[in-house]
Amino acid sequence: MSDERPRLLLARMSVGLDYARAAEAPKLFQVQRRIGEGELLKLLAVIFRAFVDSVRVPHKPDAADLIELAETVMRKYSHDSLKDIILALKEARTSGRNFFQELDQGKIFALLNDYFDKKAAFLESRHLDQKAQGASAQSQAVASLGDLAPKLIQQLADRIPDDHPNHDTLRARLSLQKQRRRRGLPTPDPEEFRRQQHAAAFRNPRPDWQARPDAPLGAVGRYVRQLRAENDGQQLRSSA
Repeated sequence: MSDERPRLLLARMSVGLDYARAAEAPKLFQVQRRIGEGELLKLLAVIFRAFVDSVRVPHKPDAADLIELAETVMRKYSHDSLKDIILALKEARTSGRNFFQELDQGKIFALLNDYFDKKAAFLESRHLDQKAQGASAQSQAVASLGDLAPKLIQQLADRIPDDHPNHDTLRARLSLQKQRRRRGLPTPDPEEFRRQQHAAAFRNPRPDWQARPDAPLGAVGRYVRQLRAENDGQQLRSSA
């Protein structure tokens, strides 16, 4: 492989890289499981070789130094991504970092440490921003719920049990009240009407109560009995 090919590979892999993308990329230990330790070691050595060739200093690490560097990085930064290494080298190359006529393993590790310090600060800042946005959204949701809660509670309070003896009459009163309010017609005081409605709908619990078969029926009871009789007769005729 010529000297230009590793540099071209490194340049292509570093296009569009940032801290967020590097953090989301597969980690070195995951890449190692996928392609094997030997192949990952070769890939890291090629990346470091490309970086070393791009730095114009007279004294540089040789091939043995680069292999040793690649192995150490593979172990030390196993839970960071390959793109992290590439981005760290790109930042060192494009930021005008001065290596003072010599590039060795210590200086490469120093630039990697600087990169991961900046990356940690970025991730912490992003986490705090997301946390603040989440808290703001939660506050808005709580405020909205606070606005809706009285209406929901009132709607639940206006409900009449289905088994209430005067269910239809009370529902009719509510419907008429709402229609008059919607049309802008004069209506009784809402609070007084609601108080009366709740008083009419309230029943003391009587779990031991049983209706007397011979109890006299009022007008509503007779009408309900008539409807049930007609419904039973219609069902008998339908099944015949």
